[in-house]
Amino acid sequence: MSGTNTDVPAVLAHDLPNPVPQDELAVCPVNGLFQRIGDKWSMLVVIMLGKRAYRYNELHRSIEGISQRMLTRTLRMLEEDGLVRREVFPSIPPSVEYSLTPLGQSLLVPLSALAEWAVQNSPTTRP
Repeated sequence: MSGTNTDVPAVLAHDLPNPVPQDELAVCPVNGLFQRIGDKWSMLVVIMLGKRAYRYNELHRSIEGISQRMLTRTLRMLEEDGLVRREVFPSIPPSVEYSLTPLGQSLLVPLSALAEWAVQNSPTTRP
């Protein structure tokens, strides 16, 4: 929010150049965030891991319609972004468990706010 007008949303408090240069858009952290978590599976995986840690196969069985390849890609991307932790346990066969990092946990609050907004403004729930 702006310091002088607390009614201005934070995203509107800063002036954007007109037109917005493509190179600025490419490095914008907000745009990058939506590209990373805005796909079909990432938000669902973050929400599920927000409840508790999952083993890979357990997570795969819990998400109807996701292929093993897509789950693997999604988990790797979230791990590279620092949102998910992959822990390997030395057993035979090795057991792998996924959980949210503190950074991933911190994403749950704004993600919840965005989800609440989407539900409240869904065409099926609007008056």
